[in-house]
Amino acid sequence: MSTAQQVPDILSPEFAANPYPAYRVMRESAPLIWHEATRSYIVSRYEDVERVFKDKAGEFTTDNYAWQIEPVHGKTILQLSGREHAVRRALVAPAFRGSDLERKFLPVIERNSRELIDAFRHTGSADLVADYATRFPVNVIADMLGLDKADHARFHRWYTAVIAFLGNLSGDAEVTAAGERTRVEFAEYMLPIIRERRENLGDDLLSALCAAEVDGVRMSDEDVKAFCSLLLAAGGETTDKAIAGIFANLLLHPDQLAAVREDRSLIPRAFAETLRFTPPVHMIMRQSATEVEVSGGTIPAGATVTCLIGAANRDESRYADPDRFDIFRDDLTTTTAFSAAADHLAFALGRHFCVGALLAKAEVETGVAQLLDAMPDMRLADGFEPAEQGVFTRGPQRLPVRFTPVSG
Repeated sequence: MSTAQQVPDILSPEFAANPYPAYRVMRESAPLIWHEATRSYIVSRYEDVERVFKDKAGEFTTDNYAWQIEPVHGKTILQLSGREHAVRRALVAPAFRGSDLERKFLPVIERNSRELIDAFRHTGSADLVADYATRFPVNVIADMLGLDKADHARFHRWYTAVIAFLGNLSGDAEVTAAGERTRVEFAEYMLPIIRERRENLGDDLLSALCAAEVDGVRMSDEDVKAFCSLLLAAGGETTDKAIAGIFANLLLHPDQLAAVREDRSLIPRAFAETLRFTPPVHMIMRQSATEVEVSGGTIPAGATVTCLIGAANRDESRYADPDRFDIFRDDLTTTTAFSAAADHLAFALGRHFCVGALLAKAEVETGVAQLLDAMPDMRLADGFEPAEQGVFTRGPQRLPVRFTPVSG
């Protein structure tokens, strides 16, 4: 097993600027690293990260979420296992599947996207991050839950603090305090709304969560609040980064952008390849339940395991020419890319596969298509080169584009 000294440290400025060269070194010569600062074992190869996520042998748990995410969300579905997890997932999953998603929420997605685009479609310029990507998924989730979108600034501040807490690998005390404060503020905001909604059920997602029952089990007010908190943070941050990432990648590959503009059925391919090439979430932590042999050595029982999604998704043993963005690659299966059978790792896999994957797909397909319609000759602002930022989650912070306005 290697130590962190042999490769660029995941907390270093060099790594934050561009982690991909470090990922390559890790996969090739240090597939298992003990990282003292985060007190965790880092795995980077596709076969190892896939094994942790699928966890067919019961070797890995989410027990460490008690300190990773419970301080900001409360106890969520992510920490549960066995029957308790299965029942809770059955309570929340229907809203994120096929018919409910199509019937109830596709109109919500389309309307929210259009409203944001209407604010800049006549101007000839926009920042796809600030004007669209950071706002769109949060607006959709607030709308789905039947919350007041006028509270958008508050939602955005909360989820930004939560994501900062989750990515606080260096243990900054102020970031920790801000994240913990968010849990209190969100509870003060949500719990009265949940209690009122239980008395007056509607056709929104929050009402569905309040009314859902499986095998005589219903979600408590705290359960509903924790899930809404998780949904806002996970659904906001990841879809935000994914939309920005798709356009950054396509704008840097004009031939592929032209192909997607011409044939909108390629949008899921562009999304799947973006999830592989520049995933919104670069690392997820699990805990070993037993002593486990992986590439490069042994992980002891009860250890924190940091799974590097960003590294695994560019593993040469899994993908041909992995550092090339190519929506036409034949070793990434688009038809399963948004299910637990995905062969990229951006949504995790197994029983904790992202429950919102189909919601994200619906948002991205709608948003990308509407943006292409509004900006048929979209191009990067003169002299601007997209750059990712972040370590735990990663994506462009700005994406200024120019276009000829079209009436719509």
